[in-house]
Amino acid sequence: DVGEVYSRLLDHRPVIQGEIRYFVKEFEEKRGLRELRVLENLKNTIFETNERVLPKCEQAMQDNLSETFKRLQAANAMIHRLQEREHEVRKLQADKVMAREEKCIAHWEEFMKEQQNKRAEVDEEHRKAMERLKEQYSEMEKELAKYVSF
Repeated sequence: DVGEVYSRLLDHRPVIQGEIRYFVKEFEEKRGLRELRVLENLKNTIFETNERVLPKCEQAMQDNLSETFKRLQAANAMIHRLQEREHEVRKLQADKVMAREEKCIAHWEEFMKEQQNKRAEVDEEHRKAMERLKEQYSEMEKELAKYVSF
């Protein structure tokens, strides 16, 4: 008898189970299995995406990536050729500059040699002119010495 009193007062499982059954029944009737249809549609959409759309996208991506990769390789090759040409042009310009510098140095050295030769010539002419002037002045002194004795 105590077990029956205990089960009526403290054991709420039968009541809760009844309430749960009532709630599920009401929920299913009112909603009309709408969530189940939504989930089924979602499952179908996911299946179609996995089976049809995803492979098409992967194939399109692979095709476009290979085309893009080819274009990038071509662009890379063109840039490499441009860099080589630019390097060659810079090297030619550097060679021209070096040749001009060497030519200028050679011209400068030749100019300095000519200047030394001309300086030597001028110095020689100056020395000769000094000697002539010395001779002329010594002769003038001799002439003057003749007239001073009067």
